[in-house]
Amino acid sequence: MKYIFIWLLFCTVAAYAQDAPADLGVIPAPTSVILKKGNFTIGAKTQILYSDSKSKKIAIVLKDYLQKRYGLKLPLLAETTNKSTPAIVFTYQDKLAKEAYRLTAGSTLLNISGDEAGLFYGLQTLMQVIKMEGSKLYLPCVEINDKPRYPYRGIMQDVGYHIYPVSFIKSQIEMLARYKMNVYHWHLTEDHGWRIEIKKYPKLTSVGAYRASTQISHYTDSLNGQDHLPYGGFYTQEEIKDVVDFAAQRQVTVIPEIELPGHSLAALAAYPELACGDHPGPFKVAESWGIYDDVYCAGKENTFKFLEDVLTEVMALFPSPYIHIGGDECPKKRWEACKYCQKRIKDEHLKNEFELQSYFVKRIERFVNSKGRKIIGWDEILEGGLAPNATVMAWRNIDEGIKAAQQNHDVVMSPTSHVYFDFIQGKRELEPLAIGWGYNTLSRVYAYDPTPKVLTDDQKKHIIGVEAAIWTEHMDTHRKVEYMLYPRLMALAEVAWTFPEKKDSVSFFEHRLPKHLLELDKTDKIYRVPGPIGITDTTLIGSVFKISLKAPVEGAKIYYNFEGQDARETDYLYEKPIDIILRKGEKRQLKAIVITPSGKRSANTSTLFINP
Repeated sequence: MKYIFIWLLFCTVAAYAQDAPADLGVIPAPTSVILKKGNFTIGAKTQILYSDSKSKKIAIVLKDYLQKRYGLKLPLLAETTNKSTPAIVFTYQDKLAKEAYRLTAGSTLLNISGDEAGLFYGLQTLMQVIKMEGSKLYLPCVEINDKPRYPYRGIMQDVGYHIYPVSFIKSQIEMLARYKMNVYHWHLTEDHGWRIEIKKYPKLTSVGAYRASTQISHYTDSLNGQDHLPYGGFYTQEEIKDVVDFAAQRQVTVIPEIELPGHSLAALAAYPELACGDHPGPFKVAESWGIYDDVYCAGKENTFKFLEDVLTEVMALFPSPYIHIGGDECPKKRWEACKYCQKRIKDEHLKNEFELQSYFVKRIERFVNSKGRKIIGWDEILEGGLAPNATVMAWRNIDEGIKAAQQNHDVVMSPTSHVYFDFIQGKRELEPLAIGWGYNTLSRVYAYDPTPKVLTDDQKKHIIGVEAAIWTEHMDTHRKVEYMLYPRLMALAEVAWTFPEKKDSVSFFEHRLPKHLLELDKTDKIYRVPGPIGITDTTLIGSVFKISLKAPVEGAKIYYNFEGQDARETDYLYEKPIDIILRKGEKRQLKAIVITPSGKRSANTSTLFINP
């Protein structure tokens, strides 16, 4: 445990806050907000106007939203029929920066302008700032000028270990759009399951999409084992087209990942001839978590023919500028013993198996480039040399991103240290089972700056964005994915969109996030309820304490006790600051829990107070 004086705790919290624009409750925080006197009221006579077909699409979204949420059916028009009637106007223009928008609200006119993405993001801001009192809908008169810090703002959803329904994938994309995130990186192939239908190679799904058994994961090693139950599934091409179209309507690009040359055991189970040697296999789809030595053979031409055929079908389904080719965690053991791989090394004048992987990646890149696309891959693709127009996703550590940027590669920062969402968020014994290492709290995510300060100004331009990874070995239900994603997604959104000088941790944690979590609390989504604001799992030294707490979810209640048992609703209800007085040699333990309006509960926070 950390021993820390309470005054130091308070000083640390206060020092973290920065100047921020006027707080309208918007996440991510806008670049500039100027509040003015008065309100813009949305009533039955308010008109929704649009300037062209692009702005009309966004105007329709607002019309449908107001009718569905508030029962308000407003007219949608190309031009006003009455200039004295209050109007919400969407104006398409490309003079602002890409994805930027301007929202100005006076007493009778509200205008949102920007390119198509900008209009959409302006609408998301509008939907966040609309308030309702009784039957009255309004927002303050305001001028907002806003633009994103990074062009790439995403999450990576793995479905190889566990697969989830299309309806859940869409719900994630809706949340990304709400918080101005624009990339859904869909990890579709893995040793443990091939999840995308490929017409030319039907065994990829009839064989590769299913495993005979799945590892059971437990805190206690003695409870590990297999469930001996078949598991699997895949997405049809029609389902994928539906998801891609759904995302495009919300300004979200879906980037597919087809793993190569490693993490390919499911494909080898279906087509063993793609592995090293003359008579490889048989193989089976992986049942236990880990990295496997059997990978695509880099020496056989049929490997590249297969992958080019697969990627051709993939690129027909996904219009994304990037195709993710994986490239991580590829053991070289089979290549070292394979006569075909060793012949490739000799014929291509390569030094070793690392350069063989580089050859593999570069050859796939040339094919992808020939189709007008670019590759992106995990940072191992740097090993052995990399083509200059490839984009690197830095995951192992921040230094890998620095190295890639210094080599003039575009970089998406996704380091385990800050944005791996399969890592736990609190005391391991109080959290759902997660990978056995790693710890990324909500506050740690929020504090992350993806652009390393050691880079030069020119090198910093190569940091094009940030992405959180959700690996699912231990996420066998979509509800657990939600628990791991929310509310860390909101923190990530502010990291990705908002410029550092406009971030404000006090505003985020104490004012804006509680409102957003209340909205989430009204839905059927699962999320991790943060602990009370004002205490942490720590030890404080002193004799007199006054503990002031705030609920992290608007409308939630905090219960606490000093009994040493976990707090529950039978204990003290927090209503005023808690006084703690300790005589010399005394100690006291405060345990507290948050219970939201819907009944969701936080983990217990435990603070020990000691007067030595």
